[in-house]
Amino acid sequence: VQLQASGGGSVQAGGSLRLSCVASAAPFSFFIAGWYRQVSGKQRELVVNITSGGSTQHYVDSVKGRFTISRDNAMRTVYLQMSDLRPEDTGVYYCYRRDYGIGSSQDYWGQGTQVTVSS
Repeated sequence: VQLQASGGGSVQAGGSLRLSCVASAAPFSFFIAGWYRQVSGKQRELVVNITSGGSTQHYVDSVKGRFTISRDNAMRTVYLQMSDLRPEDTGVYYCYRRDYGIGSSQDYWGQGTQVTVSS
């Protein structure tokens, strides 16, 4: 399975971007998908994830109320709507998907898309 992330770019503080992550294949059953962010010299951190049914979403505190994750299972796509962007949101955003099977799981990662927010 390959994940293709897109939508990054450069914006000024207060601006918006929408990231997309398209998977080459649908999961067999239950999955969790989301976005990590990595800033140069720091570890990759989880920004937000969502379960396959969409009922459970987890946001890091710093993006609550500004970022919204959604998914379109039929289109095999996960979106991240980012609003009111701040310079500290700058980083490379990686999408991922964890597919669950019976007693096992498999992680897939996208290639990363750069988000740069200037003050």
